[in-house]
Amino acid sequence: MTKQYMSMENLRFLLYEVHKIQDLLNYKRYEHVGGIEEINLMINAAKDIADKEMFPFFKEMDEKPVVFKDGKIHSHPQLKNIFKAIADAGWFSATSELEQGGMQLPFTLYSAGHLIFEAANSSAQGYIGLSTGALELIEAFGDKSLNETYVPNMIAGKWQGTMALTEPQAGSSLSDITAAANPTESGYYEIVGQKIFISGGEHEACDNFIHLTLARIKGAPAGTKGISLFVIPKFIPENGNLTYNNVVCAGDFQKMGQRGYATTHLVFGESGITKGFLVGEANKGLFYMFQMMNSARIAVGQTAAAVASAAYYASLHYANERPQGRPIASKDLAQEQILIINHADVRRMLFQQKAIVEGSLSLIYECLKYFDLEKATEGDEKEKMYLLLEILTPIVKTYPSDAGITSVSNALQVLGGYGFTMDFDLQQYYRDIRIMSIYEGTSGIQSLDLLGRKIPMQNGKAFQLLVDEIMQTIIASKDFDELHPYSDKLALAMETYKTTLSHLQEFAKQGEIERYLADATLFMELSGIITIAWQWLKQATISQKALKTGETTNQSIAFYESKIATMKFFFKYELPKYISISNSLMNPEIVTIKTDKEMLI
Repeated sequence: MTKQYMSMENLRFLLYEVHKIQDLLNYKRYEHVGGIEEINLMINAAKDIADKEMFPFFKEMDEKPVVFKDGKIHSHPQLKNIFKAIADAGWFSATSELEQGGMQLPFTLYSAGHLIFEAANSSAQGYIGLSTGALELIEAFGDKSLNETYVPNMIAGKWQGTMALTEPQAGSSLSDITAAANPTESGYYEIVGQKIFISGGEHEACDNFIHLTLARIKGAPAGTKGISLFVIPKFIPENGNLTYNNVVCAGDFQKMGQRGYATTHLVFGESGITKGFLVGEANKGLFYMFQMMNSARIAVGQTAAAVASAAYYASLHYANERPQGRPIASKDLAQEQILIINHADVRRMLFQQKAIVEGSLSLIYECLKYFDLEKATEGDEKEKMYLLLEILTPIVKTYPSDAGITSVSNALQVLGGYGFTMDFDLQQYYRDIRIMSIYEGTSGIQSLDLLGRKIPMQNGKAFQLLVDEIMQTIIASKDFDELHPYSDKLALAMETYKTTLSHLQEFAKQGEIERYLADATLFMELSGIITIAWQWLKQATISQKALKTGETTNQSIAFYESKIATMKFFFKYELPKYISISNSLMNPEIVTIKTDKEMLI
């Protein structure tokens, strides 16, 4: 039997009872999908792939990682089988439009499948999600020729798509990109430059690599306004053959985690002419790339939650098998040892993991619902979904990534010294999840995005819409007397949340922008705690209703009771942290802003 790495019961609870994905299928855009029965068939098929092709190789892909040797990248042989299984099941084209040969699934459903893949083997899944995102960019903004030339083989899993943004001297500062694109009279651009940290940039599972690359056309405006997007294939299909395009893979970055996932250094134009093909209009590359950034950032948050999920179930399994110690009040050494799951502190660590994992997943699927509704609705409703998506995306990327590290650390701690050994999987999960707070913009960058861009959006309209959504959940929970203490606590936290933001906004009004943004990461932490508490109150309300009405056919009574117990844990141990964070944000002391006198010595 396959060891558990995620909960299908929890996934179905979130999809059908909490966020009601089935309602999406009433919209014209998604009506072809069918209903819950069809959704279950898809996610069950994804679980079958994960169980057979991905999870059994999770540890082996870490122990036999990607390596750069003899001028090429060597990857695990199972990767080719994974690509084929995913392609045969249609997951590469799952969100593509029907007229493009895709399934046009709601992104929520697509992500449900990928959650299973991520929990089973996050290194292998990384290639899949990356390639899907790249082909979506070509479909959305590329011309007919680019689509016909590259998309079919990407959908078939034969060619890998990548996104090449980062450069050695630029890092996250995309305005400093120097990769050059020189126009020619032959319809292509000569590309010269280097890109680093390019995930999936080369491996042995695919025949070709299609790099969606940001570069600057000669004479383009400075900064981000002068960046264009190009398709740069490693091999150009010409007359039925593949012609080498002088894309050199100069190496692979050896990482502490996700060691089965290639992270390459690419060089363009040094060994000969590297041809690039413009996607869309010149100087709009960053606009195109960021059209896909919401989905990419949500995916990173989900991957973090998935890894934390796998770690949780590994530690829960261990806690239910490992005997150690006796009841705290017992002095009888003749008494048999008890399982460690009976110890209060072990239970605290397990509850915290469950609270972080299942709270994160609920917030992720809240955000995914907005993602799909923004595509399916019109007018004011479309704008509302867009604004909610915008404000939640940086939180959804950050909270699971940062809190997920704490969660996996707890999982490792449950095993004690064994958790630190290579004999158990927890050390790998701990290493694998650490990158999530760096992928697709660090936690600091996401925090600046939230406080600097999303909060002020349309004079605070996005923030007010989020507040309204949370208040609706608080009101709904009032139907149950048992939940009143918790709805009252969240309502009080909301007042502090709004007061704290108002305090910070005074600095912005006075033009003290650096002071306003100096503690953006603290504001992000506050936002994460508040929004996860919202999701736990929502889950508890639905669970309480099921128990009161006796409508527990979807899940067991124990499942719903566990949800309510975990909500209580979060409100006792996690939610109160908002008080100290708010105190720090409103503290007049200025410590981190650089002054003439350096204090970091």
